Amino acid sequence: MAAASAAKELHFLLVPLVAQGHIIPMVDLARLLAGRGARVTVVTTPVNAARNRAAVEGARRGGLAVELAEIAFTGPEFGLPEGVQNMDQLVDIAMYLAFFKAVWNMEAALEAYVRALPRRPDCVVADACNPWTAAVCEHLAIPRLVLHCPSVYFLLAIHCLAKHGVYDRVADQLEPFEVPGFPVRAVVNTATCRGFFQWPGAEKLACDVVDGEATADGLLLNTFRDVEGVFVDAYASALGLRAWAIGPTCAARLDDADSSASRGNRAVVDAARIVSWLDARPPASVLYVSFGSLTHLRATQAIELARGLEESGWPFVWAIKEATAAAVSEWLDGEGYEERVSDRGLLVRGWAPQVTILSHPAAGGFLTHCGWNATLEAISHGVPALTWPNFSDQFSSEQLLVDVLRVGVRSGVTVPPMFLPAEAEGVQLTSDGVVKAVTELMDGGDEGTARRARAKELAAKARAAMEEGGSSHADLTDVIGYVSELSAKKRQERDAGETAQQPPPSPAELGDISGDKVEADPALSVQS
Repeated sequence: MAAASAAKELHFLLVPLVAQGHIIPMVDLARLLAGRGARVTVVTTPVNAARNRAAVEGARRGGLAVELAEIAFTGPEFGLPEGVQNMDQLVDIAMYLAFFKAVWNMEAALEAYVRALPRRPDCVVADACNPWTAAVCEHLAIPRLVLHCPSVYFLLAIHCLAKHGVYDRVADQLEPFEVPGFPVRAVVNTATCRGFFQWPGAEKLACDVVDGEATADGLLLNTFRDVEGVFVDAYASALGLRAWAIGPTCAARLDDADSSASRGNRAVVDAARIVSWLDARPPASVLYVSFGSLTHLRATQAIELARGLEESGWPFVWAIKEATAAAVSEWLDGEGYEERVSDRGLLVRGWAPQVTILSHPAAGGFLTHCGWNATLEAISHGVPALTWPNFSDQFSSEQLLVDVLRVGVRSGVTVPPMFLPAEAEGVQLTSDGVVKAVTELMDGGDEGTARRARAKELAAKARAAMEEGGSSHADLTDVIGYVSELSAKKRQERDAGETAQQPPPSPAELGDISGDKVEADPALSVQS
């Protein structure tokens, strides 16, 4: 009751990184906070507001006080094309530095927006990749929490590697080494376990991210204790910050029928058609294939995957963004691929309603790039994963799924595509390798049965964590109470500071202490 009362007095301002994989959990968090009675505003750019408006409007129709606010994105000032405001619009790696410089340049627009509000928000929740929000919060004396979007397994691993100077000692990016001071044994290399902003020219951005986290009033982690409790405790201790595991935030929409709108994208195939197709398949028999918003397979690799899915004999739904590439499209059409697999394969040429598919009884496996949102959705729906990581934190998510939780099977991909020799033409996994991996995941043998049982147990724990009495529910309650107290304290300090800066009253304003009116002496008046 106390937390609910505190929440109703609070206004949270949420500032996600302008990347769909970061906006999704932030909008989910908005739903969760608003579900406790708080008022929440998600601040983003015009293009991203348009993409995610359906999700926010859906929350509002459900009676939640969630709003969208738009601030300018000055990409063209840094050489970006007009309208490029999301990471999935970047077609060349050379655009990344300009893109993030434009992101950092959003500071003035955010501060102007906040100053124009009739009342300062009680808390800013900023993506960890938005450290520029720290200056705004410092200027305006607003509490700031940092939301991390990758796994805590990944966050702790790169922290341990940096702390122990491992990156400085390793010359070969493919040289394996063990993560020191880690709660479990983990062998990695620099190519597969490195922090964000690790490219030439981004050194200041990387330092800003570290400083932005270190100066935060606390950390929000999109995970739950039954999955990453030991890593959460170790990370909070290592940084000396308060940290709350408040996930999986996708629980805010686990029962959402229109999953594509909730994820900020419009499916290219009607969800009802996909559900009808799944209804005709046996339980746990269908493999869902999706590589998220940023990962794109090379044409040669996509074709090998297509052949392997066909040869495996298992039913599958494939959200194939690569079909928009001329080489892949020509191969699919020229080979008559869709016609050949039409009895057991459904190709969705673009976005698919992911939650709808994963929540269907026919879903038996998820071939995933191991982005953290996709990983949590697989865990939350009890669907075992076939892991195909591509870059950054995805290899850490694979280790967590396969080695720690034992609900995943490795595809055999071992390094980011950029580390493949030119003669490989982007192919890490041949069709035979795909068949082997799919069969291992989907087969109903003893190990497959045990893996599926563990996945179902984790799904139950994910739901329990988010329900009243669960660990993540309790952590979010604690966050609300903490923000309520901290916001009141900062507001008092702000008010006291503003009072101290006000000019002293003139004699005319004070009057005579005896009560008689005193004429003002112009020489004593205070000029503003």
